[in-house]
Amino acid sequence: MSIVPAAAQVLAVLRYLSRQAAPVPAAAISRDVGLPRSTTYHLLDTLAADGFVVHLPEERRYGLGLSAFELASGYERQAPFQRLARAPLASLVDRTGHNANLAVLHGREVIYVIEERAPGRPPLVSEVGVRLPAHLTASGRAVLALLPPAQVRAIFPDRSAFVQRHGAGPATLTALRALLTQARRRGYATEEGEVTPGLSSIAAPVLDHHAHPIAGIAVTFPDEAVDEAERQRIAGHVAQTARELTRRVGGATPAP
Repeated sequence: MSIVPAAAQVLAVLRYLSRQAAPVPAAAISRDVGLPRSTTYHLLDTLAADGFVVHLPEERRYGLGLSAFELASGYERQAPFQRLARAPLASLVDRTGHNANLAVLHGREVIYVIEERAPGRPPLVSEVGVRLPAHLTASGRAVLALLPPAQVRAIFPDRSAFVQRHGAGPATLTALRALLTQARRRGYATEEGEVTPGLSSIAAPVLDHHAHPIAGIAVTFPDEAVDEAERQRIAGHVAQTARELTRRVGGATPAP
């Protein structure tokens, strides 16, 4: 497959800007994307002319423009990712007997975009459209675990970023990093009663073609109903489903 260098550079700039918490200087874009400064400025001027990038002259920074929002809105209307995920998620529910969901990272939160309920299981707090603190959820931790450390630090710059729901969960970057290290080692992330007391979740990341995490797939179950052996079985199914969805979206499949 042939690659058009200019198109690849434009996409790299847009992808970089989409991952930032705020507009950034052109020098940072040039450095982090690995482009010459002159090329970076030419690309930014072109993108700004079409509304995909906005220049903030007083701050000397660049951020995503209205055209980028419109592009994202078109994606949201078509929902191809959700369509691709629906069948694997339904299969995961059948195999585990518990509710499953798909969430994406948005700043310090995760947004739930799909929920599949198992027969006889009650609805959860993680309904479609609900936002929850990413550091408290298994899905959020599964995604955060594969982000660069500097990006995680930017998302959680101080203790005020670590909100809690029930007095449980990491309250510092050090504590969060320990959980993320464990998730990377295992290949899946967990949370126990930090979102809803009495319920636990296991989640694994879905990756794009750059092996960047784009979503987390999770199964949630009552603590008292699931022993350690069953948790391991669920974790295996969750990881397998995440690999399957990664394959379906053309991502870089993680090792089992």
